[in-house]
Formats: sequence, C-alpha cells, structure tokens
Amino acid sequence: MQQMQIYGVSFDMVGKQPIVLLKTADGNRFLPIWIGHPEAAAILMKLQGASTPRPMTHDLLNDVLESVDAKCERVAVTELRDNTFYASITLSVNGTEIEIDSRPSDAIALAVRCHAPIYAADEVIEESSIEFEHEVEDQEEVVEKFKDFLDQVSPEDFARGGD
Repeated sequence: MQQMQIYGVSFDMVGKQPIVLLKTADGNRFLPIWIGHPEAAAILMKLQGASTPRPMTHDLLNDVLESVDAKCERVAVTELRDNTFYASITLSVNGTEIEIDSRPSDAIALAVRCHAPIYAADEVIEESSIEFEHEVEDQEEVVEKFKDFLDQVSPEDFARGGD
C-alpha cells in the first residue's frame, strides 16, 4: 500500500465523467479514478471549504461516526476488477478495527471529511497509474498533461493494461 494525496478532480473530455486524480505521496505516479457527479461534488465542496445548510450524505456519515465514538482510520483503493475500482474504509470502534467495503468515491469523500489518510494497493498503482518522468512542481502542467492523456483514454483501457 502506498499513501496517496488528492491532486484534483477533473472531467473526462469525451464522456464528461468526473475523475478524481490521486498522486502518490512520495512520487510522480497519478491514479485517475472515474467517479459519479454527486461524489465529485461532495469531494470538491469539502476541498474548497464549502458547506451546505443541511448535512449531505458523507457529512452525515462522518457525524454518525463521531457520535458513536468511531474513527475512520484510513481508506484504501484495494483493487481494479472488470473496469471497476474497489475500496475499503477502516474504522476503529472500541479498540477494534473494522474494514468496510466501499466505492472509492465514497471512501475518498469520507476521508476528506474526517482527515483520514488515503492509500492505494501497489498492484492498483502498478496497473492503472500514470507516471511522469520528471519531478512535477507545476499543477497547471500536470492538469494539461492529464487532459491530453484523457483525450486519448477510456476506462476500458485500464482493464487491458493501457495497451
């Protein structure tokens, strides 16, 4: 498992589908995950510090966890199977860790609310990430290269290993 950071949320230029872009914490590998519009909005709202008058689903889940004295320890993108990413949410409750199956988008939306670290399995990173050869400092440069990449790729390409 490698720790990841949310690098941004973008849109697939062809299908207009939102994509969350995770970056390895200690490298230049980027993992694009296609997500739904509501989850993209939930992630972006929290990252931008926006709030709603009433709790949204991921806010509600975070509030429930806090009220029952449970803590989200981490979330992880665990595998890619049949064009679908899988994830897990690890909670600690009364000193016991519980792992719950999740969609990556929901896990990430929860992680940004409870400040939990995000991880990805080494196999997922190896199979589905994009690596830049040189150190990337300029976020605009990454976004442009990522948009160029998105113009030429579909989710199905990841199932075939990007051939």
